[in-house]
Amino acid sequence: MFPKYIILFLSCLLLLSGCKTGKRELSDLALVMAVGLDKGERKGTIKVTTQIARPADARGSTGAPSGQTGDPIWSASAEGETIFQAIRNLSTFSSRRVFWAHNLIIVINEDLAKEGISDIIDFFTRNPELRMRTWVVVTPNPANQVVSTMTGLEVVPGEALDKLFRYTPISVQAPRTQMIDLQSAYLNESTQPILARLHFVKRGVSNKKEGQAGAYNQVELAGAGIFREDKLVGTLKPVEVRGMIPFIEPIDTGVHILSCPDDKSKKMTVELKNQKFSVTPSYQNNKPSFKISYQTTGSVVEAACPFALEERDKVKALEKMIEKEKKKDFEKIVKKAQIEFKSDFLELGKVFNNKYPVEWRKIGPSWETIFPTVAVEVHTKATINDTVLLKKQTKPGSVKN
Repeated sequence: MFPKYIILFLSCLLLLSGCKTGKRELSDLALVMAVGLDKGERKGTIKVTTQIARPADARGSTGAPSGQTGDPIWSASAEGETIFQAIRNLSTFSSRRVFWAHNLIIVINEDLAKEGISDIIDFFTRNPELRMRTWVVVTPNPANQVVSTMTGLEVVPGEALDKLFRYTPISVQAPRTQMIDLQSAYLNESTQPILARLHFVKRGVSNKKEGQAGAYNQVELAGAGIFREDKLVGTLKPVEVRGMIPFIEPIDTGVHILSCPDDKSKKMTVELKNQKFSVTPSYQNNKPSFKISYQTTGSVVEAACPFALEERDKVKALEKMIEKEKKKDFEKIVKKAQIEFKSDFLELGKVFNNKYPVEWRKIGPSWETIFPTVAVEVHTKATINDTVLLKKQTKPGSVKN
């Protein structure tokens, strides 16, 4: 006689499904690499465009397309009253099941974003196949064209768009917002969403035809889209983003182009390093306020005029120019947030809540009306301590035999 626990164990095995149940073959799946969302042709509909990789064509042994079509992607669009219905409508002409787990980026047209993206946030956070670490961006161009445009050095456009964000800490042209960040900002009463912005530029050179320079659309980082709740209320230019980034992301290096201290017609380029940024909240007389502190060291990486660290007057003048420019950047972005957009995308409310949770419970429900009146004080400090390898300007005749 078998022990009772062995009989029970064998009985449970009969309830287990076989290994083939629920199995998904790669040849049965359409792997989505990027998705674009536009307003549909019919009123009240949404257009979903999926960029689907062709596994046989996306990579050869040398990295070039190797399949019989030579096209590494297949773009397909469908419309519906909801995102889910539009995706289901793709199945009417797609020979494979749309699979979302490999999606790298979600591109939203700005006209659609102005009407609200709450449904978009809900769908892409509810679906278990979708990852919360997917990039989310807005564009003034048709989203279906952005996700279908061959751009950059990558064979698959979705990969190219994904890798654009690897170097944004260097270029400082756009924020780095993933779906998890978007959902958090949308649900949090102390801050507002902000998304990177992409647009088309004529750029690129054909290696097959002459005279084709600048003839191709390329996708470029182009600032940021500002939201109030779920609606797009405005955009920031790339030059304005550099004043915003320290509020929401760790900062790496930066570049400032300044006039030479002795000759305003010539320029110097300073790379900013060791940047330290902090926001300190205060609460006095039932009023919140903030103090912004910024410190940096700089290296002169390019100079069209004579410059050496031993010339202390010039160094001090350059440091003052950097301090003035950075203070101007921060004050300008605070003014835009408070006056123009009336949107706390700088996360000042979040900072206040972290330090004064009890007081926040009092003012939090009214933060939308309080935020535009909050006092913000800016302090900046810059130190030039390096000229890289050269101490003097590069000019002819500087070396004598």
